[in-house]
Amino acid sequence: MTEDGRPPPTAPATSPIWGGRFEAGPAALMAEINASIDFDRRLYAQDIAASKAHCCMLVTQGILTEADGQAILGGLDAILAEITQGRFTFRRSLEDIHMNVEGRLAELIGEAAGRLHTARSRNDQVATDLRLWVRDAIDDLDGALKGLQGALIDQAERYADAVMPGFTHLQTAQPVTLGHHLLAYVEMLGRDRGRLRDARARLNECPLGAAALAGTAFPIDRRMTAAALGFAAPMANSLDAVSDRDFALEFLAAGAILATHLSRLGEEIVIWSSDPFGFIRLSDSFATGSSIMPQKRNPDAAELVRAKAGRVIGALTGLLVVLKGLPLAYAKDMQEDKEPVFDAADTLSVSVRAMAGMIEGASFDRARMQAAAGRGFATATDLADWLVRTQGMAFRRAHHVVGALVREAERRGCGIEDLPDEVLTAVDPALGDPMRPALSVEASVASRVSEGGTAPANVRAAVAAARQRFLD
Repeated sequence: MTEDGRPPPTAPATSPIWGGRFEAGPAALMAEINASIDFDRRLYAQDIAASKAHCCMLVTQGILTEADGQAILGGLDAILAEITQGRFTFRRSLEDIHMNVEGRLAELIGEAAGRLHTARSRNDQVATDLRLWVRDAIDDLDGALKGLQGALIDQAERYADAVMPGFTHLQTAQPVTLGHHLLAYVEMLGRDRGRLRDARARLNECPLGAAALAGTAFPIDRRMTAAALGFAAPMANSLDAVSDRDFALEFLAAGAILATHLSRLGEEIVIWSSDPFGFIRLSDSFATGSSIMPQKRNPDAAELVRAKAGRVIGALTGLLVVLKGLPLAYAKDMQEDKEPVFDAADTLSVSVRAMAGMIEGASFDRARMQAAAGRGFATATDLADWLVRTQGMAFRRAHHVVGALVREAERRGCGIEDLPDEVLTAVDPALGDPMRPALSVEASVASRVSEGGTAPANVRAAVAAARQRFLD
């Protein structure tokens, strides 16, 4: 009772997280914008792993008692089991995954749960959790990319000698082999894997122990927690440790390049599967029909992979904009880092796996590809090369001669090989029957034996090398 006999005022409802500093709790709308548990619950495994490493270190350093440490570890294991079994209740009032875990831990083991947060902050906690999550996502994505490379390599071997048109400006340029074309994507994906590995190596430093921003006065062992979590070392600067999101940006940047590569392959599948081309037939598992046109067979999976590149590029752009104006160290803006990272990782994972499924089940029409390779004067460069090799003609002169032949063939509506001898020799006396073999698409691809060229023998050797480089 107060001195005037009235009962004491009822304590206002404040946040269960920051307790006594505030006299009133947050507005409902503030709670709505502030809570992140709806998406950061995905960090639960990483959060519990980091908490266990932190707990073990605190016990080793004599900051926690053995009894408290054992209680905390047992409680964390119980929480992990509840979450994985779908029995855990996530509460928005506790804002995020960190406080949801800590809140449940307090229910399970009592006061000892509150000692777990000694010598750390949610700032270094979330930075650690997200690094662990991105590291796991990179490892998963690398495995999926290896599978896609394997599918491409298998098809490249199967179609090492299948002739198709090579394009520049989407105009017929020179004949190539399908195997050579597919191996180009194997190389692109290999660079993607390399970028992701580089990003993984750079992110593999541990923020835990930086606390809010300045480090801690407790005698912690940051190297112990870093090693326990598989990090190469602790981060060297506590301000950098809690404010850095380079690792998320680098993951998204590598992912955006990867998504662009997948989109380019998706675009080619869409083109190749169209009726005017008819180069590829996707399996029923990765094609769809039409609700009104019974004849339709649509490459929807390829189209969706192509479209989803926009999501990943958008995720990178969005996070760059969030971070560009932030002073050190932590700001609540950084809560916006997780959703783009999660969405991009999900998008990349499904896109890579869908592309692997399309490639594995695809069949290619050798006859249609070869016929298309012979159109559009695709072997004109081979004829110019033949004039240089056999007649000693300067290439610029040979280019001019063949250009005149193309013009005449276009006027007559035929191929160069169909021009009569008198037309050929009128352009240049060196032309005639001896040059006709140089105009076949088979001879064209077989002649491209320079390192990295499209000759079938090269492709078979490149397949073997790619298996060793990327799949072993």
